[in-house]
Amino acid sequence: MRKVIIIGGGLAGLIAAICLRRHKIDVLLIEKKVYPFQRVCGEYISNEVRNFLEHLDIYPHRHVPSQINRLQLSSVNGKSAFLALQLGGFGISRFTFDHFLYEKAVETGVDFMLNTQVADVKFSQDLFTVATDSGETLQSTVVIGAFGKRSKLDKSLNRPFFKRKSPYLGVKYHVEYGSHAHDLIALHNFNNGYCGINKIEDGKYNLCYLSARSNLNNNRKISEMEQNVLCRNPELEKIFSSAKFLFDKPEVINEISFETKKPVEQHILMCGDAAGMITPLCGNGMAMGIHSAKILCEEIVPYLNSHNSRFLLEQNYVRRWNTLFKNRLWSGRQIQRLFGSELVSNFAVEVARRSKPISNFLVRQTHGKPF
Repeated sequence: MRKVIIIGGGLAGLIAAICLRRHKIDVLLIEKKVYPFQRVCGEYISNEVRNFLEHLDIYPHRHVPSQINRLQLSSVNGKSAFLALQLGGFGISRFTFDHFLYEKAVETGVDFMLNTQVADVKFSQDLFTVATDSGETLQSTVVIGAFGKRSKLDKSLNRPFFKRKSPYLGVKYHVEYGSHAHDLIALHNFNNGYCGINKIEDGKYNLCYLSARSNLNNNRKISEMEQNVLCRNPELEKIFSSAKFLFDKPEVINEISFETKKPVEQHILMCGDAAGMITPLCGNGMAMGIHSAKILCEEIVPYLNSHNSRFLLEQNYVRRWNTLFKNRLWSGRQIQRLFGSELVSNFAVEVARRSKPISNFLVRQTHGKPF
């Protein structure tokens, strides 16, 4: 019997675990992999989270993240606009940052079950029963779902978005590429997709793109798609022809969904991408995951300490989640429509070049405020 079981050990799950343990609450985190490991991710985090991370002593100073304060947008034909990021952010790989937070969580007293898949979650008589793929059965008062963009649990919970096939796939590399400025995050458009590049730690760069599946269907393999589709943008052609690729093969994720999700499903409190995913073009999914973990813990702690009603716990969390993120996710979906085609991306980049008020407004829609 546990007070809190967290399913999923990405940023949202790890931050939630650390926050709860700082309040002396018993926490078990179940993760299907073993740290450290790669995740498909843009690996840029808005500075909206920095004060919070430093307050908890979990900002990764020792790994020397890159400091980013400029944005480049390029259209399919390579025309570029450069914008200042007023808040800015930092770049760090998930391989490094997740492992760093895992070590912090262990120091704080979080219990872990690694290399373990959750098979099912049931709620009855105000308790959860969590079954693992190894046949183990656990009980808890609260369950947090931090299992990312798409999981087998989404299917068992009968979440509506899971029934609809997503047209997107995500691909990530780490590269060495000396031609890219250290303080710049770039988003380069190609037909039915866009690719981001920014510096992370140890002189490396994260190169990550989102593409319509149709691009891959029209080519035999990912490398052919990159040459025939992505490299039509001269900016991407320069990267793919001259960067040193550090992975033996790309990290790939299928079925990326930006559809609306509920922050609470069958009394499970969803956190991070499991509650809703912002389009990668707008970035800051990592910042949103961290912030959602913070507000969730702020509701769970008084619930467990004061024996408040579960209804109020769920109602308060949904209200705060919607206040912080609902409009931001909607804005992200609308901004994504401005990119991904030659005509529309050319128009959007030209507007960004000529109108600073409009471009600054769009940037603000994708960033939150420091907390």
